[in-house]
Amino acid sequence: MKLYQRDEIEAVVGIDEDALRQVEAGFAALGRGEVVQPPILSMAMEEFNSEVDVKTAHIKGWERYAIKVSSGAFDNPKRGLPSLSGLMMLFSAETGRVEAVLFDEGYLTMVRTAVAGAIAAKHLSREDSRRVAVIGAGEQAQRQVEALRLVRDVDTLDVWARRPEGAEAYADRMRSRGLTVSLHDSVHAACAQADIIITATPSREPLLHASDLPEGVHVTAMGSDSPDKRELDESVLTRADVFVCDTRAQSEHNGELKVFANAGREPPFKVYELGQVIERGENLRVSEATITLCDLTGTGVQDTAIANFTLAQLTPQ
Repeated sequence: MKLYQRDEIEAVVGIDEDALRQVEAGFAALGRGEVVQPPILSMAMEEFNSEVDVKTAHIKGWERYAIKVSSGAFDNPKRGLPSLSGLMMLFSAETGRVEAVLFDEGYLTMVRTAVAGAIAAKHLSREDSRRVAVIGAGEQAQRQVEALRLVRDVDTLDVWARRPEGAEAYADRMRSRGLTVSLHDSVHAACAQADIIITATPSREPLLHASDLPEGVHVTAMGSDSPDKRELDESVLTRADVFVCDTRAQSEHNGELKVFANAGREPPFKVYELGQVIERGENLRVSEATITLCDLTGTGVQDTAIANFTLAQLTPQ
């Protein structure tokens, strides 16, 4: 068993086409029913404003599975520490022995989350999409766009964030990457001309409404990853022509489908899972005006996929 540190991991894995293909293969295996994936184990520690999630999955035929421990301590910035940390442990599926520990401090979660958004856009957005509305200004707001540029020729961003100073800093970072960036004082204004909308916030109340959606837009919603978070108004879900999620069970518990599950109602639309869309090669966009929506809550299969990919890069044959 070997322990790998974050700097070693960052040297061999990034937001690139190789990482995207590996995570996409994990989703496809999930779509084929070849994944054993238990529910997320979550624990909140309110007195410390902190939480921890444990995710895992086994992809049938793969020699190793990963168990990821992801921690969040949201008062850490006041202490001069990052809010997120964690590690991934790789076990032999046959013997149960630990083969490697990836002490990535949350880096690999960032990578696999970013490329999952790009995978959703690859299969659901218009191929000529170039203009992106970004709701939020944190790390994933940046990384989602970075990954999206692997699959779409993005050149223009429209940005809204709660904190104007955060939005300005985000705009400066993205302009330095060759993008045209405009800041807006409302979500509605930011989305008015969007081909793709990305919501990447920790919001506990809806930010995006049906009236904000242009015809033909694709929405990737990735901020709602726990029972108390929510980014989309119910009207967005019912306005969309196509609703896709990483897994229905997680969307009903942590993601945007909980608006129906918590009320004991069935959603008035068909629910697709991203892995099945990938595996079947389904084209759900029936016209230029089709509105598509993908709700991403983060899955154990993504962690097993990216952890196996990382170990292969660290120990080339």
